[in-house]
Amino acid sequence: MSWSLHLPLNNAAPHRSLTSRPANYFAACLNVDTRAPDSDQAKPLKGKRSSEIISDEKKFIVGTYARAPVVLESGKGCKLCDVEGREYLDLTSGIAVNALGHGDSDWLRALSQQAEALAHVSNVYYSVPQTTTDPPPHKIYEQISWLELSLLQAVQEYSYKQVWSLYHGFLVCISECAENEANILADSDTMFLLAVCDFRLAFREASDDNVIHMRKLNVVKNVHVELAKRLVTSSFADRVFFCNSGTEANEAAIKFSRKFQRHTNPDKTDPPMEFIAFSNSFHGRTMGALALTSKEHYRTPFQPVMPGVTFLEYGDTQAAVEKIQSGKVAAVFVEPIQGEGGIYSSTKEFLQSLRTACDKTGCLLVFDEVQCGLGRTGYLWAHEAYNVYPDIMTLAKPLAGGLPIGAALVTERVAAAIEYGDHGSTFAGNPLVCSAAITVLDKISDPSFLGSVTEKGQYFKDLLVSSIGGNSHVKEVRGFGLIIGIDLDVSASPLVEACQQSGLLVLTAGKGNVVRIVPPLIISMEEVDKAVGILKKCFHVLDEATST
Repeated sequence: MSWSLHLPLNNAAPHRSLTSRPANYFAACLNVDTRAPDSDQAKPLKGKRSSEIISDEKKFIVGTYARAPVVLESGKGCKLCDVEGREYLDLTSGIAVNALGHGDSDWLRALSQQAEALAHVSNVYYSVPQTTTDPPPHKIYEQISWLELSLLQAVQEYSYKQVWSLYHGFLVCISECAENEANILADSDTMFLLAVCDFRLAFREASDDNVIHMRKLNVVKNVHVELAKRLVTSSFADRVFFCNSGTEANEAAIKFSRKFQRHTNPDKTDPPMEFIAFSNSFHGRTMGALALTSKEHYRTPFQPVMPGVTFLEYGDTQAAVEKIQSGKVAAVFVEPIQGEGGIYSSTKEFLQSLRTACDKTGCLLVFDEVQCGLGRTGYLWAHEAYNVYPDIMTLAKPLAGGLPIGAALVTERVAAAIEYGDHGSTFAGNPLVCSAAITVLDKISDPSFLGSVTEKGQYFKDLLVSSIGGNSHVKEVRGFGLIIGIDLDVSASPLVEACQQSGLLVLTAGKGNVVRIVPPLIISMEEVDKAVGILKKCFHVLDEATST
């Protein structure tokens, strides 16, 4: 079968660049005070509006957070604005969550398109998404020809009705050809249609005129399955379990580890059920993950927590191997790079020793990459830097760019032990959240994006060392990519507060003596320069704090 459509270009039809945006598109801040943060006339950190909001929260919200007195209202890129109109450079990214910064246009578009179609269904049913399943940008250009690229530029010249006619005609043709695209004649119109198919584009009329807007459309694939495919394709894993947070991902890993041991040791009355975790570890606040978290002040109020956890010194290979060889350990939980614990990086020798010992005994190796994974190190997954691979990897924070998601990525042999009803979650694999996650994963997995993280991370560390490394309070500047810690010999709190007053947001880590820097991965070199300048200017508060 062959067919063709001959629709002339409508040169008179109004159109605009696909990349253009109105001048006020998603403005980050309104009425921002442009005076220097340390100006005597700068707006106060806590004004009337802030005070009212803080007061209301204290009345109605359970007091689980010791918040800084900053009420944030809007953001764009690496900048945030509070309700008083003050602007901040954000080096926290919502605790390593907003990897693409605030208000990323592609992320917003994915949410909008999916929300129009379907925001949530339970896991009792399958769902059909209305959002992108395009390959990552760096893979697109490997698949398309110059002709298809030129045809995409011509898309804007078609009127609304013409494009819809063309698109629906194509769907009919594909159906009649039994999805065999090779039977379609390669004339110019057909090549145009194939380009439309390759990019999964549809079009809709703008509210004000017949401007053509690119709208990504998929009427076949399930969005959480598509996200799982991307995660599997880009990692060691064979299957994915979705949940809603990092602690949930680690809870799943705990359950999967124990179920795996029962499955692989059916004749044992007491299969391995214990766990190993390490000093300075943080795996979550729910009861299972809490039992794997080393800080006693997190665990003590909720004792007894899950028994059977042994804490070993992070990096102590001999102790870890000896414990694994006892034959009682179901799984070893380790962060390749510890975030909350103080920005400590593992070594290849340590992780490889864990891997080898686990392989010999049947123990599972679990990498918690909730904070250090997904591009933060300049590698897509932090463990890739060490060339050591786990049986289970847990993810969360940056995966959906600010929406709640968690994931446990597992090998086939682990997945084989899991049966219907062994675990579940009402919101897991939510279409809206997974659509956002696809956008995040596609952008970050671009090799050029990851390369920029490596470059900016090294520049950031080098600049910190040269600017403040000689300060008497600085013990070490360490990190990997854009997860950086400044280890101090005193509490970091006065410095964090001074930076906040000066328009820079940073975090603490470790025992409160580490400044944690986890900016959006899109941070520019100019913003790095500005951040280091503010940090350097604020260091004097440490001397003042120690002298009182």
